[in-house]
Amino acid sequence: MFSILASKAKTSAANKTGSWRSTAKPKFLRKECINCGLCKFICPEGCIEGSEKNKYSVDLDYCKGCGNCAYICPKKDIEMVANEEE
Repeated sequence: MFSILASKAKTSAANKTGSWRSTAKPKFLRKECINCGLCKFICPEGCIEGSEKNKYSVDLDYCKGCGNCAYICPKKDIEMVANEEE
C-alpha cells in the first residue's frame, strides 16, 4: 500500500541535484564513527558511501543538505556546515 510513497535511492543520478542544496552540507568528522551505517540508511538520495569506521563520505553532487545524516548519527560525528566551508 505504501510502496508508492518510497523512492528508490539515487533516483537523481541522471540529474545532479547538489547544485540546489540547502544552505548547509554534511561534514564527516571521522573521529567517533562506530560504523553503524545509520547515515547511509537514512539518506534519501543514497549519496553516502562507506563501510568502515571513520571512512564514510558524501557525494556532494547529489546531496540536498537535508541534515538527516547528522541528526541520526548516534555519536554526532557528522555536522552540518555552510556550503562554502570544506
